[in-house]
Amino acid sequence: MIVGLCTVELFIPDGHSLKDKRRVLQSLKVRLRDKFNLSVAEVGDQELWQKAILGLACVANESAHVNQVLDQAVNLIQAVPAIQLLRSRIELL
Repeated sequence: MIVGLCTVELFIPDGHSLKDKRRVLQSLKVRLRDKFNLSVAEVGDQELWQKAILGLACVANESAHVNQVLDQAVNLIQAVPAIQLLRSRIELL
């Protein structure tokens, strides 16, 4: 069993309140869960309006598959116009 963890640091330029931030992140989390069957949670910077840290987790039998799924998830995040990806890190356990 291979567990993949991905941490992404995001900047939300149009986040003028926590409500704006939650709206953007909720939409993103639903898309990631539906498309890639990932576990997704906000794991840091919850009190900041324009910054967020998300944790994504994937479990599979092959490390290549886990890496591919997490890479595709990062690509999806980069394609969202309301979000700027500042940093991402993928770990396989």
